[in-house]
Amino acid sequence: MMVKPKLLVLGSGFGAFSLLKKLDFNRYDVSLVSPQNYLLFTPLLAETSVGTLEFRNIIEPVRRSFPKAAYYQAVCQNIDTVKKAAICVDSQDGSEFQVPYDLLVIALGAKVNTFGIEGVTENALFLKTVEDAQRIRRRVMECFERASRPETPIEKIRQLLNFVVMGGGPTGAEFAAELRDLIDREMNAYYSSLMAEVKVTIVDVAEFILGSFDKGLRDYATRHFEKNGITVKTGSSATRVEKEKIVFKDGTEVPYGLLVWATGIAPTPAIKAFNLPKDKGSRVIIDDHLKVQDHPGIYALGDCAANPLQPVPPTAQAAMQQGAYLAGELNEWNPHSQPFEYHHLGIMCYVGDDVAIADLPSLKWHGKTAHLFWRLAYLMRLMTFKNKLLVFFGWMKSAWFGRDISRL
Repeated sequence: MMVKPKLLVLGSGFGAFSLLKKLDFNRYDVSLVSPQNYLLFTPLLAETSVGTLEFRNIIEPVRRSFPKAAYYQAVCQNIDTVKKAAICVDSQDGSEFQVPYDLLVIALGAKVNTFGIEGVTENALFLKTVEDAQRIRRRVMECFERASRPETPIEKIRQLLNFVVMGGGPTGAEFAAELRDLIDREMNAYYSSLMAEVKVTIVDVAEFILGSFDKGLRDYATRHFEKNGITVKTGSSATRVEKEKIVFKDGTEVPYGLLVWATGIAPTPAIKAFNLPKDKGSRVIIDDHLKVQDHPGIYALGDCAANPLQPVPPTAQAAMQQGAYLAGELNEWNPHSQPFEYHHLGIMCYVGDDVAIADLPSLKWHGKTAHLFWRLAYLMRLMTFKNKLLVFFGWMKSAWFGRDISRL
């Protein structure tokens, strides 16, 4: 009996899932290491943080999706390229073990970039994981409940009900839009006496938000935000974050009840630890076939990798395309295949009040019909039929019965 090569995949994000979905498991003995035993559909994470969707609607278990793969719920801390083994730490009990490989695929994604600003990690909330969204959801409800107590002074009410989003990219913009919808459509009915004190603000260091979009669309989004009660503050950078206030470079101090930090991505600790060639951003350097420079048998894709000659955006669609391409390479469908080529399918962003913007290769589009397209596109991108149904009925439930405002 022929011994199959050991293929080890690090990560369970879009790149890893797209690879494994198309991989021929008859060719390889596959192992998967990730601290998350599921794929998280991050484009809809903002909706879970305000109760539009439930968390389990947008996750897909690894073991159910790939029963032929050996899965280990662990963090890969380093790799031994000489012994060809990944050094891992169990997510449950912290014990260390090694997973051998013949071929290695690194798809570890990235973490939120704090830019080294004091107090961000300790005081701000991120929107990258299910746990992040759960914390945000609890904090929003906590702010309203505390502000509604009869003895709460007006200064404290204003601090609690000042919701600040640092970062004007799609993640920050969509969360602000979802939060404003929650406030206007649900919280207004139960906390009407507090509505005059509620503020939602998007802050960005650049001179405009949604910088990756067409100028006309980002200008439209800015006007739409202002019209719907979301303040957009650009050209502002923070120097320090304290428990209840942000200090900006110009000396301004802004109190907040909730601060969501959505300012881009940075390499994970594991990627920094790997003794592999990296660029200035600490991303693993790959060639046009996704192979790691000077390391035969090691591949990297998604946000943790970079090809200096062919940069791709740090998006889900780029990681998915890379994963599908690498599956073809490993399956040897194309022994003399062409280099990986990224095909931009367009970008979209929800901006609130059932309105979205869509920057497509052949069309610049905004409005309520763009929001319907936004929903349909994400519905089709969900990995399984089960999740498609759960998300569709989740949207229907929220439309008919309102969002869940429980604090669990």
